[in-house]
Amino acid sequence: MAHNKIITGIDVGTDKCVTLIASVNEDQSLQVVGVSAVPSRGMKKSQIIDLEKVLETITESLDGAERMAGLEVKTAYVSVSGSHIKSQNSTGVVAVATPNQEITNSDVERVIEAARAISLSSDREIIHVIPKDYKVDSQDGIKDPVGMTGVRLESEAHIITGMSTALRNLEKCIQDLGITVNDFVFSGISSAGVVLSETEKELGVAVVDIGAGSTSICAYVEGSLEYSGSLPIGARHITQDIALGCRVSIDTAEKIKVDLSNKKIRPLTPHAGESKADFSRRKKQQDDIKVSDYDNSDTDEVLSHKTITEGIMLPRMQEIFGLVGDLLKEQGLLKDIPAGVVICGGGALTLHIAEVAKRELNLPARVGEPTKLDGLVKDIHSPLYANVIGLLYYGLNHGQPDSVSNFSIGSVFSGFGSIGKLPEKVGSLFKSLLP
Repeated sequence: MAHNKIITGIDVGTDKCVTLIASVNEDQSLQVVGVSAVPSRGMKKSQIIDLEKVLETITESLDGAERMAGLEVKTAYVSVSGSHIKSQNSTGVVAVATPNQEITNSDVERVIEAARAISLSSDREIIHVIPKDYKVDSQDGIKDPVGMTGVRLESEAHIITGMSTALRNLEKCIQDLGITVNDFVFSGISSAGVVLSETEKELGVAVVDIGAGSTSICAYVEGSLEYSGSLPIGARHITQDIALGCRVSIDTAEKIKVDLSNKKIRPLTPHAGESKADFSRRKKQQDDIKVSDYDNSDTDEVLSHKTITEGIMLPRMQEIFGLVGDLLKEQGLLKDIPAGVVICGGGALTLHIAEVAKRELNLPARVGEPTKLDGLVKDIHSPLYANVIGLLYYGLNHGQPDSVSNFSIGSVFSGFGSIGKLPEKVGSLFKSLLP
């Protein structure tokens, strides 16, 4: 059996749960070998509201990816988001320990730990400690101080925290499937890793990951992460607005939103010799949306394309970017991100989203495509999957990939749904019965 190194990413979102499994090639590139996306159940605004349904959702997604890859997953990187995510910047200071005053990796680890020592309430815990830059004696702006000579080492770090209960509940769901959580990764950071260029980070840029239930934001200034946060609003709110405004079901509203976003409607011009009445009739036909095309009903109700896009979708998108702008302004960052905003997540596929962002923020805006992968990527090379693709790259850069055997016994059982974890569950049962 061939042994490969693999990395697994799991994104448990409000609308969907996606699992990606990638093998690590000899040149340290990634090749996707397993993909599974299933509708989420038991999630609201990126947080768990029904543990059992979330467990079933993750099981279904994980089993699908394992069957496709032909292997059994042992560990995974898991994304987190939601309004409970907070960030702050902290400074640590240590004396250089070596007698010759040469800075070593040990000194760097100590100064990061010193920056990590912040006061937190008992219900919060640290997810990330990301060094921004270092200062050796009086010289600041240093990116890597190892090997330099100095007496005093300082580090400014960006610290991201989350609610302990939200993290533990998600971890419980993953561990109940026999999977060890390598790391929780804030969705803004994972997305930024695959949609932002180094040039944009140096200039100053913000990534806006619009999920179904929440929007994650990360702002970079002079190449360093300056701010991270989340808003409790997302693309699902646009769908709900359409459902309420047009008096249709949520499923029908989602189909209409996706279809409108995929269609490229060009402005009509009168044909040569066409009467005004005929031209008006043709314009109305283009504007008409038949509800029966989306819910397979016998209704003859007709909706207006213009009313939905300009009267319903546009105000909600303006609200989202208005809140993003308020948040960045509150942090004093709007003037520090001349490269503008890069939009990703499922909400990035919404009609005219970049144009709305440009007008609301008065900054450049573009939709971010994730870094191209090899393997089974035909359906996932989209802003929709930036977060989970970013998890794979985060694992590649920050951890040790799993060593697995292809076509393990787990892959044989996984064709039977949750029975794929049967050996572990039976082992756990016998352990619990022992005195």
